[in-house]
Amino acid sequence: MRSARLSLGLLTIIPVGAISDVDRRMARSAMLWAPAVGILLGALGAAVLLIVRALVPSPLGALLAAALALTSLAYLTRALHLDGLADTADALGSGKEAAAALDIARRGDVGPFGVVTLVLALLVQITALAVAIEAGKGAIALLLAVVAGRVAIVLACMRGIPAARPEGLGALVAGTVPRSAAIAWALALAMAAGLATIWLTGSGAWLAALAVLGALVVSLLVVTRAVRRLGGITGDVLGAAAEIAQAAALVLLAVSATVSA
Repeated sequence: MRSARLSLGLLTIIPVGAISDVDRRMARSAMLWAPAVGILLGALGAAVLLIVRALVPSPLGALLAAALALTSLAYLTRALHLDGLADTADALGSGKEAAAALDIARRGDVGPFGVVTLVLALLVQITALAVAIEAGKGAIALLLAVVAGRVAIVLACMRGIPAARPEGLGALVAGTVPRSAAIAWALALAMAAGLATIWLTGSGAWLAALAVLGALVVSLLVVTRAVRRLGGITGDVLGAAAEIAQAAALVLLAVSATVSA
């Protein structure tokens, strides 16, 4: 269970105590636990959403519920994924060579590309989640989107995807996850999305399954872009993959919820 604790410690604010002798084998197991950590985070975020929605049952209440649910997730993850998204946007948007771009990502400040990307990503997520709430599928959409973000991390750590630097989180986890395990998580998420939709509404299962798979494809495109520009993945790229997959999933699930309503 040390790998599960490591995954929880890396991906959340929950204290897990010191974990020694972390090697690539343990890192691989920790990455494979990431979707399970996503289930926990998604459930907590969905609980906040349902409580706020019950207290403020109005169109603006849906917006408030979405904003507070996503705020709680930012707190529970120490905003690390959002920070990774901003740093990756600054690196990729700089137009500089790989080494210089990586130095930009490593800085503590956030540049214009990072600020714009963060603002737009949060705006998209909040608005899309509010649409799903109004369609009566907000909680399940948030849960699926958060898990999709963590499955995106697993996909980014597949064998064949290198690390951009010889040190750091990217070097520890890059290329550790077997492709079969990553694909299995993606298919399991798609199946869960379909079954959840059938349970809630009795229709639109294929739309929900396609929505989460589409979100994972979007995140993989970003990872591919990062590998080409930076030479591989970093911890920041993993965070960016998670946030982009989560945003894309919320948008696509909101659309599918509206279409199948």
